[in-house]
Amino acid sequence: MVSERFPAPVDLDLRLVQCFTVVAEHQHFGRAAEALHTTQPSLSRQIRRLEQQVGVRLLDRTTRGTRLSEAGKVFLPQAQGLLRAAIEAMARTRAAARPSSITIGYSKGLVITAAVRALRDRNPDAEVHTRLLAWNDSRGALLEHRVDAVVTRLPFPTDRLRVTVLYDEPRVLVVPRDHRLAGKESVTLDDIADEPIPHVRQSDPLLNAYWRLDPRPDGRPAPDGPLVEALEDKHELIAAGQAVAIGPPLDHATGLHPSLTTVPLHGVEPSQVVLATRTGDRSRLVTAFRKHAEALLTGTP
Repeated sequence: MVSERFPAPVDLDLRLVQCFTVVAEHQHFGRAAEALHTTQPSLSRQIRRLEQQVGVRLLDRTTRGTRLSEAGKVFLPQAQGLLRAAIEAMARTRAAARPSSITIGYSKGLVITAAVRALRDRNPDAEVHTRLLAWNDSRGALLEHRVDAVVTRLPFPTDRLRVTVLYDEPRVLVVPRDHRLAGKESVTLDDIADEPIPHVRQSDPLLNAYWRLDPRPDGRPAPDGPLVEALEDKHELIAAGQAVAIGPPLDHATGLHPSLTTVPLHGVEPSQVVLATRTGDRSRLVTAFRKHAEALLTGTP
């Protein structure tokens, strides 16, 4: 009989589990293989190995792609939890080996210099690193332990995170320099009632709705614009005169396309710049950075 204290070993390869989650995300072996930088036949073999280890069929292939079997639907959230737990176990173990190290993430257009400098000045033996994050990567970077603290903009899901609002930041209209609204002192939503606003394909629906102001305060949907793959593609689209966008007050030094300009947008609630860390993180450097951020980053730059 196997003791409860020493359970039977489980033969489950986490690399195969990761392959399964990527196939489940893309619902297509070809696209999943591309995302994993492998070949489709190799990926198929890895999924078969995983199914042998688990003992059930996890995926069904159809003429339209790939879908989860009933067992696969049960296994997917468990698989995602296994991968998260493995990432956290490694991150916590490495952090224990180097307690005097911290990586601080930040979003484009946000200045964290004062708080980072204060942290370095008061902890001269610490390794203090900074990392610019993609506009939609703050939560993932924290939970995957790629960073230990983030100064970024809401909205994003905040479960498992400790979030403190630092200051409000106005939202602006982004238009090409030759647009009819360029150069105005300010505009309202009525001025752009019929202007198409693009969707970003890989964006969280919460973020897409927030930055498109969809629906509008009167309940009407925001005008549909083209679908783009990334923020940079959106800027190119706007520069070509095919859409406008609502965004944070970037300038050309902080990432605004040189052919674009911004106009203050009135009658719209500002976005919030926040400091986010992992719930329950007791690192002395995270605690110290939070103190400096709350003291030095609480006013609009």
